[in-house]
Order: sequence, then structure tokens, then C-alpha cells
Amino acid sequence: MLKRRSFWIILVACLLAGGVAAAMLKKQSPSPVAPASPQAVTFMEFLPSDVTQADARELRQLLPISGSLRAVNQATVKAKVPGDVREVLVREGEAVKAGQVLIKMDVSDYQARLDQAKGALAAARGQLEIAAKTRDNNKALLDKGFISKTAFDNAESQYDIARANVESARGALDVAQKALADTVIRAPISGLVSSRTIQPGEKVSADNRLLDVVDLGQMEMEAPVPASDIMHVALGQDVTVKVEGMPQPLSGKVARINPATQAGSRSIMAYVQIDNPQGALRVGMFGDAQLTIARKSGVLSVPQSAIQNDAGSTYVYAIEDSKLARKPVTLGMRGDDGQGPAVEIVSGLERGAQIVKTNLGSLRVGTTVKFVQAGAAAPATASTQ
Repeated sequence: MLKRRSFWIILVACLLAGGVAAAMLKKQSPSPVAPASPQAVTFMEFLPSDVTQADARELRQLLPISGSLRAVNQATVKAKVPGDVREVLVREGEAVKAGQVLIKMDVSDYQARLDQAKGALAAARGQLEIAAKTRDNNKALLDKGFISKTAFDNAESQYDIARANVESARGALDVAQKALADTVIRAPISGLVSSRTIQPGEKVSADNRLLDVVDLGQMEMEAPVPASDIMHVALGQDVTVKVEGMPQPLSGKVARINPATQAGSRSIMAYVQIDNPQGALRVGMFGDAQLTIARKSGVLSVPQSAIQNDAGSTYVYAIEDSKLARKPVTLGMRGDDGQGPAVEIVSGLERGAQIVKTNLGSLRVGTTVKFVQAGAAAPATASTQ
């Protein structure tokens, strides 16, 4: 029994000694060799589209606005007298001239009134003639002393009344003539019929809406402007308008500014007048516009995407002698130079300087720059030799 216990004690001691020896050997073994670091970057590759030149351009500060189009000259044709519609001579889309007959109404009632007025005028004129002769006769008798002054005054009063009746009858005749003329409805302006709400045989009352006529020669865009921006808007400012369905943008000018804000939105309506000589624009079309609120000509500008900031310092990356350089710049007006958002460079760059057009992050200054064609390499990538 004592021998067996001694055997197990010796075995455990041997195992412990072996573990300590293995740990010491592992500690003394050399560390694995780290992989070799890649070679340092020696040049960067750019596509020609990654760079641009600082150049003198016209810089415009723009205010985006939008709205629907409407005709400057448009008219609603209404019935001037009640009656039955006999003929409607035009339909939607037809061109009309100012003064052209559009609608004819039943004239029988108005013709009868005119004839009655003519008869009343003739009777009044007859009464006036009788009263005039009576007055003249009484005047002769008064001069000879055959009648009293009171009798003559009565005859003169009857003459004045007859003359007033003639004037009244003449006015009634004019009213009847105008009512008869109003049964023929004419176009108030030249243009196109945009809507028709009446059919032959219908009975209408005065002021019933019958037709709408629009003149497409001059169009305007009604655009809401935020109250915070309205101080920058003035009459005559240039506006570039893009209308849905039109291939090219159109030119316009601010023609009017509403003096009051719109209920609810608190915006102020500005009206941009647009020429439409070919009649391509239509009422109700929607347009997006850029209103020029400030303009500078011949200023040095670069794309806004080229500007970078670092701890309050503004700079661009330029390429000088085929190497990348960081150029601190002072900025001026922001706007659009005709190629997109751009910024005026007050100082820090010369005209013709070649700069990196887009923000590619932090680049290593002094790195050699090489240009590759599109598809040959990814833009602005670092390469190794």
C-alpha cells in the first residue's frame, strides 16, 4: 500500500515538471516575423473629369421658385341679358378675333320692346310739337294782351313736360336698342376658346358664364416667394424657367409683385412674364424657375464641390508642376456660373489654376499626379511602383 502511494506521488511530480519545462521553452521561442509593409504611395491617378480650371465667369446668385402658368390676357364671356340661346358658334380650342360673334340669343322679345320704345318716342315727339305750337300761339296772344300771364305760363309748362317726355322716350329707346344688341355676344379679346359651358336651347340669366377666351401670346408664372426672401425680389429681374414638356428653358422677367401675403402660407406672389410667340405654352403648365437676385461678371470662380474646410481654414487642392498642392483661398459670393453651383475666389488662386473638382477627402500634398483615360483606372486612386 505504501509503495502504490509513492508511485502516484512520483507520477504527479513528473507531470508538473514537464509542464513547467514546456512553458519555459515557449517563452524563449522567437516571435513570428511581421509581414513586410507595402511600399509608400508615389503617385495618384486622376481622370480628366476629376479636375477643372479656375476661370473668370459670370456668377449669379439664384432664388429657386416654382408655380403654374396662366395667360396675362384672358376674359370670361357672360350673358348680358336673360334669354334663350339659339346658336353657339365656337367650341373649345378654336381661335377667335376680338369682336367676332360667338353666341346668338332669341331676339323676339327684345325686338318687340324696341318697337314699343320707338312708338313711345314718336308719340312723345307729336305731343311736343302740339305743346310747342300752343306755347307760340299763347306768346303772341300775351303780347297783344288777349290772355293773362298765367295762361301763357301754363302753356309753357306743358311744353317743358312734353320735351322731357321726348327725352325719356329717347332714353328708353336707347336701352331697348342696347338690350337687342346684347343678344349677340361677341369676343372681348382675340385668343383661343378655353372652355364652353352653354349649349343651344338653354335659357340663361344675366351674368351667366358662357365661354372663356385666353390670349396665349403673353404668359406669366404665378410663383409664391417666402416672406424671408421677398426683399431680394425686384421688378425686371431675369428669370430662367424650365417648363415640363419643353426641351429648352425659357427667359422671363419679374413683372409684378403682390403687395399682400397669401393666407395660410404667408408667402408673397410674384408674377414672372414669359413670351410665348409660338403658342407652345398652355394655361396650367407647371414651371421650375431660377430668379437671379445678384450678378457678378468676370469673377474668378470654382465649383462649390472643390472647396474644403479644415478647422476653419478654407482651401482647395491644386495641381502644380504635376504635384498635388494645398491652396488656402478666400471666398466671396456663392451662386451659379452656368455650369452648376460655384464660389467666387477672392484670393489664393490665379486664373487658369488647375484644381481638383470634387471633394475626395484628405489628400497627400506633394504626391505626383498622373492622368489616365476613363476606364483605365479608378479616379483619384493611389498607385505604387
